Amino acid sequence: MKQTLQIRLGQTLTMTPQLQQAIRLLQLSTLDLKQEIQEALDSNLMLETEEEGATREQSNSPTNEKAELSKPNKDDNDSNNEKEINAESASLPDDLPVDSGWDDIYDSALPPSSGSTNHDGGDSNDYLSQRRSARTLRDYLLWQLNLTPFSDIDRNIALSIIDGINEDGYLTPTLEEILAGQGDDDIEIEEVEAVLHRLQQFDPSGVAARSLQESLLIQLRQRPPGESYLDKAITLITDHFDLLAQQDHNQLKRKLKVSDEELFGITRLIQSLTPRPGTLVADSETQYVLPDVFVSKRDGVWRVELNSEATPKLRVNPEYAKLIRRADNSEDNNYLKNHMQEARWFIKSLLSRNETLLRVATQIVEFQRGFFDHGAEAMRPLVLRDIAEALEMHESTISRVTTQKYMRTPQGTFEFKYFFSSHVSTAGGGECSATAIRALIKKLIAAELPKKPLSDNKIASILAEQGINVARRTIAKYRESMAIPPSNERKRLV
Repeated sequence: MKQTLQIRLGQTLTMTPQLQQAIRLLQLSTLDLKQEIQEALDSNLMLETEEEGATREQSNSPTNEKAELSKPNKDDNDSNNEKEINAESASLPDDLPVDSGWDDIYDSALPPSSGSTNHDGGDSNDYLSQRRSARTLRDYLLWQLNLTPFSDIDRNIALSIIDGINEDGYLTPTLEEILAGQGDDDIEIEEVEAVLHRLQQFDPSGVAARSLQESLLIQLRQRPPGESYLDKAITLITDHFDLLAQQDHNQLKRKLKVSDEELFGITRLIQSLTPRPGTLVADSETQYVLPDVFVSKRDGVWRVELNSEATPKLRVNPEYAKLIRRADNSEDNNYLKNHMQEARWFIKSLLSRNETLLRVATQIVEFQRGFFDHGAEAMRPLVLRDIAEALEMHESTISRVTTQKYMRTPQGTFEFKYFFSSHVSTAGGGECSATAIRALIKKLIAAELPKKPLSDNKIASILAEQGINVARRTIAKYRESMAIPPSNERKRLV
């Protein structure tokens, strides 16, 4: 084969570094974007916030320099004070002038010692403060274990039990498995069970139970004696727990020999218990949401504004920019030029992100005006393609903009994705949003009679009368997505 050289003309689409940076900033959430901006400020000396620049310019202004010159000399003031004090040594003032504060030398507040007590004589490190400071349920149980007298063998058994308690507060391994893990043939199963009963008296109430029924019984037996309906509630959980799960009120009244009012009081007492006691202690990290845009109605018109606190305004440092020399190719000058170019690219990408975010949010509000005027029941079906065609953008761009971006409205704070949903055909040939159907289902269930809740078939027939044709299995799917139990579990006495 003969090697030859050929020249071809063609067009290719390449991702420039500037475009890659703009796309990456576009898909970041507000919290991630603030971190990205802070990293850019730390790494690029040409970048600064407008607040920092205004503060620096104000401090360097001639007015402040004149003010500094007009200030009296501190040494002169100190010498004058010393002369006055020496002249009147016979009557020294109570408070002598000093150049430091108490907090500069001594700690303002010392942490209480482990043995400190409050004014009532009790221990200041009570179990409530320990619960607040406990990071996990296991830490909280181990803290109580160290305060409880146990023999060495029982302590090892207790440690094995605590290790087998999950985040909800339930004991997952069986007593036989815990016994086998001890490796001591002299230990009996009764001793393991005795240690378990002692741990079940720990806080939170109901912890270390092996089932929901046992956890509820532990919580009821730790209630104050003589409480209304307590004995009947213990009997119901012990002997008729299956009937309670089935919501068979007629059988429960017959078995317990109580009236409707008494059964209602018993079930209210049981409902006040905690089905997952471990969640009362487990420390969960709070997830904060910072809205990207604000939506408000002024003069009858819905307006969209960017959250100015979400992204600080950046600019190029003018003092460093003056140091750049046009025809100089030295290493220091090239360093400043590169940072100047990166700073301009970053500011341009940030402005492009804000502009795209505002355009998409404005178009969503325009399309879903019925939601903002009348609520979720007026939500229209919307897909990414609708917004992309209206703004002449690609669907991937709309997808990046609407991911992890939030909008604060008079109805609450919602993610942009909330306003996009599939549609269901209506009897009149139109379309109804799935979000609107969920809102209608929730409204119907909220208005139902407690003694006769609406079934999925009944809800489907009611929606069909309104012209919305939805299958029963679709109603069940939407109901489960909203964590609403079925009709037999929603049945109440009153």
